[in-house]
Amino acid sequence: MQSDQVELDRHDHKILDALASDGRMSITDLAKTIGLSKTPTQARLRRLEKDGVISGYRAMVDPVRLGLDHIAYVEVKLDDTREAALRAFNAAVRKIAEVEQAHMMASHFDYLLKVRTRNMKGFRRVLGEKISTLPHVASTSTFMVMEAVKEFGLDD
Repeated sequence: MQSDQVELDRHDHKILDALASDGRMSITDLAKTIGLSKTPTQARLRRLEKDGVISGYRAMVDPVRLGLDHIAYVEVKLDDTREAALRAFNAAVRKIAEVEQAHMMASHFDYLLKVRTRNMKGFRRVLGEKISTLPHVASTSTFMVMEAVKEFGLDD
């Protein structure tokens, strides 16, 4: 994945907007939507993919339909924040399927995790058996979600 910012023009932005709302759009429909012919649209799409602006395509699955409507945010404080400890924590937290997102924070805690499970019992198991046993975890603090008002890709 490239880390350098890529210059995009209005047609590139139109492509991204159109595919964000319908990733299965045909190249013909995409060309019509952005106001270019098929060949330049296809070339732009390939460039956006090659440059890493479009990193892939996937099905958006509604976790609530799968019975995964229990969300909690967990603040994690580490007992060691040297680079090796951070790498160990990062590698281990990526392996926990129930952790949807993990962000290193500049705050009074070190990480914020978004955890999705079926219910409170499942969350308690994940917290006690998985998150609390991650490398260098000193303490956790949990915030339960009462209602998801907006979630990326699921609120359209």
